[in-house]
Amino acid sequence: MSFEVFEKLEAKVQQALETIELLQMEVNELKEKNNNLYQEVASAKEQHGTLAHENENLKQEQHAWQERLRGLLGRMEDVQ
Repeated sequence: MSFEVFEKLEAKVQQALETIELLQMEVNELKEKNNNLYQEVASAKEQHGTLAHENENLKQEQHAWQERLRGLLGRMEDVQ
């Protein structure tokens, strides 16, 4: 009778070890996915910064062109 109990206990321990091993593999996969997501976020932040800088440059360029256009329109009014 105690041998049967020992076999059942051994089976439960083996099952627990297998479950732990599967969970460790899942944790490792999730850590890898998490690292990949952090890298994607960092890349997106960098790209956002680049685009924001480019946008600011384009706004300044647009403003300069508007000022030049206003100056030319002012000259045209003076000629008339």
